[in-house]
Amino acid sequence: MISTTLIWILLLYFSMWFVINTIAKNAGLIDIAWGLGFVLLAITQYFKYQSKVGIILVVMVGIWGLRLAIHIAKRNIGKAEDHRYQQFRKDWGKHYFIRSIFQIYFLQATLMLIVSLTFLDGIRNGSIVSKLGLVIGLIIYSIGLYFEVVSDFQMTRFKRNHQNKGKLMREGLWAISRHPNYFGEATLWLGVALVSLSLGSNGFALVGSATIYYLIRFLSGVPLMEKRQKEYQEFSEYEKEVPIFFPKLKGGNKK
Repeated sequence: MISTTLIWILLLYFSMWFVINTIAKNAGLIDIAWGLGFVLLAITQYFKYQSKVGIILVVMVGIWGLRLAIHIAKRNIGKAEDHRYQQFRKDWGKHYFIRSIFQIYFLQATLMLIVSLTFLDGIRNGSIVSKLGLVIGLIIYSIGLYFEVVSDFQMTRFKRNHQNKGKLMREGLWAISRHPNYFGEATLWLGVALVSLSLGSNGFALVGSATIYYLIRFLSGVPLMEKRQKEYQEFSEYEKEVPIFFPKLKGGNKK
């Protein structure tokens, strides 16, 4: 299912980013590699099998991955290293470089391979086995992409306003979910999985989708942001009014 070629490509890809980040002295740049890595895998798989309908998944992954990479690049390039990686440097001390290879770069490569199960088999197959499944998958993907793109835009606009310094973002989609960007991410990948299944993929497509949901909901995404949000005075009220992940249907601020 996951070819040796794809594994070697990812090892070389993340090794390249290790060199780049070491030279730049900014491990936070690895976040740019996340979206681009999936695009690389999707394109590689497509050219290997050249499935006419597989291009649907390539485009879906490409739109998500390129958009995310550009968004993170604008946020990180030229800025100080993200606090998470600064903390790693402090915690790991003299063992930082060795540990970072395995716990930052190769770990991401492994997770990327697992999540890519969402689309790899679908790209390989050559026919649509369920038109209804394809349509439903595209709709769910579009909803997820909307939440992710719009919430990121709203947050960026909010932070650019100096009057909001020290304030908690509670407008737009952030008024109906405390983490609408992560909700969008999980929803988007479910859509990719359903499209992949509609193209004849096996059930491992759902394993990839479930993995990204678990990662962002319970490990790396929501928990870390919740910890940062709790530093704001308004958080206790925000926590009572707005659900942590799945959006509430009514009562949101439309700004």
